[in-house]
Amino acid sequence: MKKLILAIILVIGGAAGGFWATTDDDIKALVSSLPTDANVLFWNTAQRDAAFRTLDRLPILAKSNIIESGDDVYALPKGTPIKIGTDVDAYMKAQRTAGLVIVHDGKIRYEKYGLGFSGDGKWTSFSVAKSFTSTLVGAAIKDGYIKSIEDKVSAYIPDLKGSAYDDVTIRQLLTMTSGVKWNEDYADPKSDVALFNQHKAKDGMDVTVSYMRTLPREAPAGSKWVYKTGETNLIGVLVSSATGKKLSEYLSEKVWVPFGMEQDATWLLGATGHEISGCCVQASVRDFARFGQFMLGGAAVKGKSILPDDWIAAATTKQASIGDPGKGYGFQWWTYDDGSYAAQGIFGQGIFIDPKRKLVIASNSNWPKATDDKVGQQREAFYRSVQAAIDAETANIVPPK
Repeated sequence: MKKLILAIILVIGGAAGGFWATTDDDIKALVSSLPTDANVLFWNTAQRDAAFRTLDRLPILAKSNIIESGDDVYALPKGTPIKIGTDVDAYMKAQRTAGLVIVHDGKIRYEKYGLGFSGDGKWTSFSVAKSFTSTLVGAAIKDGYIKSIEDKVSAYIPDLKGSAYDDVTIRQLLTMTSGVKWNEDYADPKSDVALFNQHKAKDGMDVTVSYMRTLPREAPAGSKWVYKTGETNLIGVLVSSATGKKLSEYLSEKVWVPFGMEQDATWLLGATGHEISGCCVQASVRDFARFGQFMLGGAAVKGKSILPDDWIAAATTKQASIGDPGKGYGFQWWTYDDGSYAAQGIFGQGIFIDPKRKLVIASNSNWPKATDDKVGQQREAFYRSVQAAIDAETANIVPPK
């Protein structure tokens, strides 16, 4: 709260010196709707609308590291507009969508923005970042920094020794089957997901590690799936520990520069200065779509994959049952039994990837609630309508004589 009050004072002071006149509309909107709660889970809709596009632009609200892009941009040429059997404008309004990009066979077939957002802006990803983080584990194995996902996590994060995570493997972190007790209730201010970023870290220890090492075990390791953002944050600490590099630096080195992302992105930092690896990459919607293209192409840069040969097949297929027919959980990817898979974040962020149809759907939104079954089901229905549109096009193609 003290930081937020200080932010207001600084803004008022800056305005007196001409700051306000030279500040862009996004920052003005953020200042006008400045959150009074430090936890994003409890901001109102107007505060989220303003902040989701500017989280990395007010350091007093959240500090970040830059994910640098390069000079050679991966081309996403415009294709023929796709004819979707649904009212896309009504869909985007119901989803409160800021950006929607549909890429099919390497071409943009649909692109539209809302909530005053544009293709030049960056929007926060929330748990979409989990899939980026898990991909960096594969890269670290390919680069020789990590021996195997069967290694114990505590071999890379010594501060976990003696905790419930001492006998947990990297694989079990990736699949969220550690058996360690965790509460991911976004509406509960006393849940682990609401409290762990506010935790006061033990001296010299990463804030996530400091919190997670106190959690009790509720099931044998590998026996029970429970969604845990804190465990993805541990994966990020593990990758940084193994590589000796910041996550933002490693993501830039392995993907953002060589694959050809259009813009620099940013990654928000936790209280002890480490990227919040279960959350919070800010990027353009087109660059989220490019990450989908990167996965579709076998994570290849100049014809050579940055991942082990069997990584994508394992990462994007069901490794753990989530109790929902037709779906599962891979290595920080949500999986579908038809072979498609998705990165998903609260408040409606997502990258849907369908290898069979060479399809990527990237979208950023601000749902009224962090999770909502109704709008979530509506989004999945939209994915199916796009798949159906592509199938209809394919069925109407006349083969060459």
